[in-house]
Amino acid sequence: MASNHNRRTAIKSMLAGTAAIGASGMISSFTADNSKSPMAEKLKGNINHAVCRWCYGDITVENLCIAAKEIGIKGIDLVGPLDWPTLKKHGLYSSMCNGAEINLTDGFGDKEFHAQLHKNYTEMIPKVAAAGYKNLICFSGSRRGKDNETGWNNCVEGLKPMVALAEKHGVVLVMELLNSKIDHKDYQADRVEWGAELCKRLGSENFKLLFDIYHMQIDEGDVIRNIRQYHQYINHYHTGGVPGRNEIDETQELYYPAIMRAIVEVGHKGFVAQEFIPKQKDKIASLRKAVQICDV
Repeated sequence: MASNHNRRTAIKSMLAGTAAIGASGMISSFTADNSKSPMAEKLKGNINHAVCRWCYGDITVENLCIAAKEIGIKGIDLVGPLDWPTLKKHGLYSSMCNGAEINLTDGFGDKEFHAQLHKNYTEMIPKVAAAGYKNLICFSGSRRGKDNETGWNNCVEGLKPMVALAEKHGVVLVMELLNSKIDHKDYQADRVEWGAELCKRLGSENFKLLFDIYHMQIDEGDVIRNIRQYHQYINHYHTGGVPGRNEIDETQELYYPAIMRAIVEVGHKGFVAQEFIPKQKDKIASLRKAVQICDV
C-alpha cells in the first residue's frame, strides 16, 4: 500500500462493518442475476477467491458484493458484524472477520494490551462462530524494542486463553504478517519464520498465519519457497502489487500465476483475497483482471 495511513484509516472506520459512501457511476457491469455470471462459470475452482473490503472504501458494501458475485468471488475480507447480513444476502462468506483488534500496532506482543484484547476477542469469537464463520484476524503489534524471544513469550501468554476459546467455538485466530520496512515500521511479526515459530509454541490448529504476499515480498522475498516450506502454518493469503500495493498485473515485479500455482500445489483450501489498491479508474475491472490472473 502507499502508506500506513491508508489501511489503518480504512480498517479503523470499518472495524464494526460500517458501510462506505456510494459509488455512483463507478460500477457499470452489474447484472440482475449474478449467480449466472459468465465469468463465475469460467473460473477453474482451484482458488477460493476473496476481496478485501477496505480497498474499495468508495463503493458500498452492497455494490461490492454485487460486483464480487458477478466476478465469481466467494468471500469478502475484513468486515465486521454490521456488514455480515449484507454478505449473507448475496451468498458471500466473511472470509476474514475483523473487529476485535485494537489496531495494527497495539497487539498481543505487549502485555499492557492483553486485558483489552481478551475482552474484545472474548466477545467477538462467539459472534464469529454464531454467524457461521471461521477466521478472525489478530496482530502481533509493534516490536517497541522487544527481542524475538520476548515477543514470542508475550504473544503466547496473551493468545493462549483466546486460542482455547477459539477451539471451543471452532474459530481460527489468524495473525497477519506485515512488512516493517515500508508500511508498518517496527511491526514484530514481519517474517514468516517468526510467525511459524509462534504457531509451533501455541501448538493449535486454531491459530494460523495470514501470509500477505505483498508484505512478505518487501521484507524477505523468496515467496514461493516460503509458501512451500511454511504452508502448514498458513490458512489465508493476501495479494498486492510490489511496489506500491496496486494492481497485480504486468506493472509490478511479482508473477502471480506462479505464486498461485505454488499455493494450489501445497494443498491450500482456504481463501486468497485481493488486497491491492486499484489505480485504474474502473476499479471493478481491475479486480476482475486480478481474479483472472490468480485463477490457475
